[in-house]
Amino acid sequence: MSKISEVAALSKQLKSEWNSSHRNLSKCEKLLTDLKLQLTNLIFLPTSNITASKQELLLARDVLEIGVQWAIEANNIPAFERYMAQLKCYYFDYQNQLEESTYKYQLLGLNLLFLLSQNRVAEFHTELELLPTEHIQNDVYIRHPLSIEQYLMEGSYNKIFLAKGNVPAKSYNLFMDILLDTIRGEIAACLESAFEKISAKDAARMLYLQSEESLKNLAAKKNWKLGVDRFFYFTPEVKKTHEPIPSVELAEQAIEYARELEMIV
Repeated sequence: MSKISEVAALSKQLKSEWNSSHRNLSKCEKLLTDLKLQLTNLIFLPTSNITASKQELLLARDVLEIGVQWAIEANNIPAFERYMAQLKCYYFDYQNQLEESTYKYQLLGLNLLFLLSQNRVAEFHTELELLPTEHIQNDVYIRHPLSIEQYLMEGSYNKIFLAKGNVPAKSYNLFMDILLDTIRGEIAACLESAFEKISAKDAARMLYLQSEESLKNLAAKKNWKLGVDRFFYFTPEVKKTHEPIPSVELAEQAIEYARELEMIV
């Protein structure tokens, strides 16, 4: 059996397992590992062999697309980033030689959301510039992270929480959850600075938490103390003290700078 036939057989096995209603993530991971080793004997990364056949390119692209989706389901963010970096070569460098994948913009949109969840806004805009204008304007998978980025810039956190229930694909939930946890952390820090205490009801509302259990978990992480009156009291460690402005020292420094300037003149 030729090398490409072996890769095709493994790829077929991977697709069968991945599309199974009872897919085994560990088995998929093992097949992905084996396929990556096999692909290195062919082309794997397009830049390694400019004469790669269309069949080889399609095989590699299909494997990497499953790899990206497996990483999301396995909650393996480093693997997602690696697979996505490799997959983009096939989407952009060989877009004129391969039929467009049905997963292309879903996964590219997912990558945009990943960058937002990591606060990598500059990279977000760099990736966005690679996309055709019609997809930026009309594709549901691209419009979603674009809207999220706009809400972040506006500070419209309520719209981001509402967008959690309107994701274009299930795979987007992982990075939406990471983003929402980050936003809740920022809101919680603002509450600590603004209040000496806050009611549990108001805290849940401002943090967009629907269950009492979720509120308790966040409060425990933040070291908030819940009193019998159902108010959270921020401890001295949580309620940051503000150091007085060293006005005397600043004045002395300003006078000294003025003297030095006068001597220079």
